[in-house]
Amino acid sequence: MTKYTKAMAFPEVSVDIQSEFEAIIGKENVILDKEKRSEYAHDKTEDYHFLPAVVLKPGSPEEISRVMRLCHEHRVPVTPRGAGTGLAGAALPTHHGVVLSMERFNKILQIDELNLQATVEPGVITEVFQNAVKEKGLFYPPDPASSGSCFLGGNLSQNSGGPKAVKYGVTRDYVLNLEVVLPTGEIIWTGANVLKNSTGYNLTQLMCGSEGTLGIITKIVFKLRGYPQKNVLMLIPFVTNEEACRAIAAIFTAGIQPSGMEFFEREAGIKTFEYCDKVLGSPVTTQLPENMDAYLLCELDGNDEEVLMRDAERVMNVVEKFECGEVLFAESAAQKAELWKVRKNISPAVNWYTLTKSDDVVVPRSNLPKLISGIKAIGKQYGFNTVCFGHLGDGNLHVNILKENISDHDWEIKIPEGIGEIFKLTVSLGGTLSGEHGIGIAKRPYMPIAMKETNLELMRGIKKVFDPHNILNPGKIF
Repeated sequence: MTKYTKAMAFPEVSVDIQSEFEAIIGKENVILDKEKRSEYAHDKTEDYHFLPAVVLKPGSPEEISRVMRLCHEHRVPVTPRGAGTGLAGAALPTHHGVVLSMERFNKILQIDELNLQATVEPGVITEVFQNAVKEKGLFYPPDPASSGSCFLGGNLSQNSGGPKAVKYGVTRDYVLNLEVVLPTGEIIWTGANVLKNSTGYNLTQLMCGSEGTLGIITKIVFKLRGYPQKNVLMLIPFVTNEEACRAIAAIFTAGIQPSGMEFFEREAGIKTFEYCDKVLGSPVTTQLPENMDAYLLCELDGNDEEVLMRDAERVMNVVEKFECGEVLFAESAAQKAELWKVRKNISPAVNWYTLTKSDDVVVPRSNLPKLISGIKAIGKQYGFNTVCFGHLGDGNLHVNILKENISDHDWEIKIPEGIGEIFKLTVSLGGTLSGEHGIGIAKRPYMPIAMKETNLELMRGIKKVFDPHNILNPGKIF
């Protein structure tokens, strides 16, 4: 099933405008073929599909500036796009018009080892960047599950996190400065390449998580860290989801700071093992302990092996107070890689099994047991199954609602009501709608659950200052 939406009153991309695009960026970088355009009509969000009128592949900030000035003049909607790995529909051309693909902006421009900084273009793949700085003994911690394919610009647009966020923070914590093309065509730098900056409003942080609605990022200056040389990885099984959630809070209360604290249900593990075998052709050799419903991947990192082992013992002392099974210590780099492979492939595995609606709610850690038990109760009430996993070390739970045998009517009408109940529960527990996937179009109807109208009006006002004609990624967030 393919979803479409009625476009708002934006003008068509005329033949004359197409010709001007060709003059700006070259005919070979203007995509008009329908089959090729359809590749940019969807991302990883359910089965949404919005066909753009034209796809542009600019190669410089100056080209983007000229494109935006033209679109601003003619009121043509523009949707910036990275790798298309999003889960909230934030990079979908819901109003058709132009998709502005950043795939040619794929250079690492500088790695400054003296100042622990790097300047990159937004189309660099996250894992490529991580490996490049690692070769110099440096560390860029944000590590979303799609790091092997997602772009750094998309990470910044959604303020992505990943397993390392629990210790090291999310994308916004590593951004020092940005070169941005505004919807009106001006090119600006948002800040300075310094560690402290108290000079006016923080435009750099405003761009983080703005989902491509305020400007188009063309360069990013990241700060880096020294690379931790050693790590310990444990797989800890629990009898119930709730016990795993309680143990997580207790680990942090004990003063232990894991570099990763990942949770997944047994159902998620089973589906991922099958996916790795049948789809990836890479069977998982590590076995999940039987008669357990939940699992934690707990990683500790640093540079002193003795300290890490003492912290691992402290983790063991904490979790044995809960209903847990035998803890597995990863014995080799290969086994560590395999366990992380399982965690990173849960989302594609579940989506291989069935169509899903994917949400990533976040609450204070202490309320995780109430959250996960409440989600299961809501699922029973509304007739859907869920697979839960995520970064529970920082309270970020990913909830995949499975279509399975649900009718198309109920999937479109009844299930969204159940999702609304999950969001209401989340907010009542002191949480909010998204920790890292963003709002896009998928969560847009639910924003009033988390935000007062005053907050939304302030956001609309900011959007209008940046984008007076509302041409840049219109229809997202609110």
